[in-house]
Amino acid sequence: MAEQLTGLADDRALLGRTSTAERVSDILRGRIAEGFFPPGTRLSEDSIGGALGVSRNTLREAFRLLTHERLLVHELNRGVFVRVLTVEDVEDIYRTRRLVECAVVRGLGEPPYDLEALAAVVEESRKAAREGDWKGVGTANIHFHRELVALAGSARTDELMRSVFAELRLAFHVVDDPRRLHEPYLARNRQILQALQAGDRTEAEKLLATYLDDSLERVVDVYRRRVGEGEALL
Repeated sequence: MAEQLTGLADDRALLGRTSTAERVSDILRGRIAEGFFPPGTRLSEDSIGGALGVSRNTLREAFRLLTHERLLVHELNRGVFVRVLTVEDVEDIYRTRRLVECAVVRGLGEPPYDLEALAAVVEESRKAAREGDWKGVGTANIHFHRELVALAGSARTDELMRSVFAELRLAFHVVDDPRRLHEPYLARNRQILQALQAGDRTEAEKLLATYLDDSLERVVDVYRRRVGEGEALL
């Protein structure tokens, strides 16, 4: 055991740095997911490091973590940027969503389900719509699906989808008419909620699968009209 512990004392400093870097990456991931940093935004080490009060090395480690999650990209001699998605990226995001979200609904146990958080998000989205805040509706829509995944009670699934939903926000940024994209899903989210409240997992999964297919078609259509199939949005 003594041999196994040799050198660990020298690594103690890494614990604090890694922990801080992970916390910084959590903050930045949340900001990306909430739409504060649109695709193509250059992230300034000086500005962000100063705002968060962290060292350059810690911030660079956080950037590395988010690059691994495909949220950021490092461009040689230019810096770190919020990633710009391609059509193929969007299709893969929705493929993952369909696999995971539908499986969560299908795998729910016997009703009743704890739907308080899901219902609160539905009301949040309706309030944002009444105020004409369509960016807020988009954010609430992502929250709806995050809470839907949380019904699985799986920390691993939540962690997996955390980055997927942050990437989804990047996809939403290319939409030039957010109301046209998000408004139809206000009613559809409510229908999924009502199916779950009635204990009908089969109907909820059916509604969800159709929802995701239609949403994919809408977002991909925007990408193809603006930049052409397979090309990055610049």
